[in-house]
Amino acid sequence: MLRVFALSLCLFSSAALAGPSGYHLEKTVPLAGDGFWDYLGFDTANRHLFVTHGTHVIVLNADTQAIAGDIPDTARVHGVAVADDLGRGFTSNGGDNTVTAFDLKTLKTIARYPTGTGPDSIAYDPVTHRVFTFDGKSNDATALDGTTGAVAGTVPLGGRPETAVADGLGNVFANVESTSEIVKIDAHALKVTARWKVAPCESPSGLAMDTAHGILFTGCDNKMMAVIDASNGKVLATPAIGDGVDADRFDPDTGYAFASTGGGMLTVVHEDSSRKFSIVENVPTQKGARTMEIDPRTHTVFLVTADRTPTPPTPDNPHPRPTIAPGTFRLLVYAR
Repeated sequence: MLRVFALSLCLFSSAALAGPSGYHLEKTVPLAGDGFWDYLGFDTANRHLFVTHGTHVIVLNADTQAIAGDIPDTARVHGVAVADDLGRGFTSNGGDNTVTAFDLKTLKTIARYPTGTGPDSIAYDPVTHRVFTFDGKSNDATALDGTTGAVAGTVPLGGRPETAVADGLGNVFANVESTSEIVKIDAHALKVTARWKVAPCESPSGLAMDTAHGILFTGCDNKMMAVIDASNGKVLATPAIGDGVDADRFDPDTGYAFASTGGGMLTVVHEDSSRKFSIVENVPTQKGARTMEIDPRTHTVFLVTADRTPTPPTPDNPHPRPTIAPGTFRLLVYAR
């Protein structure tokens, strides 16, 4: 009886710590290496979480968070795209302007393909079976055949792109950070078919989509999430978020849109059936946890961060990037 009471008290205490969304830090998982990171990726079918980490991609078992493999030789890797129908994954390698194609089951590298200059985010369009890299230095998108790697074309974007999402209908949306716009790309014709200013949003970074209802969610540098009608570019709402956003995700089962910020906050916004968007909760995370991924099956949210050490400025580099404190890179697991 005493043991049951103690267990009940523990469960009650855990529930009491969780806010309205139910999200709370369930686990912290140390990860090896002291390099920087960028986007995370997720393979639902094979239960893999991808963590980009400088020159390689760490692959974790999504359910246990144990190491499942590694994708090497991905210089300054930024993102991972998953093509379930092709059995392939793709990484965008900003260090050498390439894409690495790998087998989703074995995680073995298949080939490397050239892109534009400075590929940052990456997206897969299942309608055309094309992989799109969004090239931050050449201000364009490179479209590759997902099977052969052949360059199908290049799409000028008129500014520096950040994140992109495919709608499953043959369109790819991307935010153009330097012009505070969203562009709509026809994945067949490889041309921009719409360009929308997203004011009052400034410098949009992360991007997610409710494909069923045609809603885009983009995190903005001026501490807001712009909610956008994907049919006409109209800004529907601008809920407040934290400082330093770099990722957004949408969970169709719960109707939750998420924004993760480097200041240490995960904002949870609920979309209801009448197209109203309300903040459910600002979940405290940890400083630097600016990119994330969500498991659509369990609704678990994954973030990564590390402690940073300031780097002294020099005449040639008055604003140097801080270094990672050795042994502090870690995965944060937030569950409901």
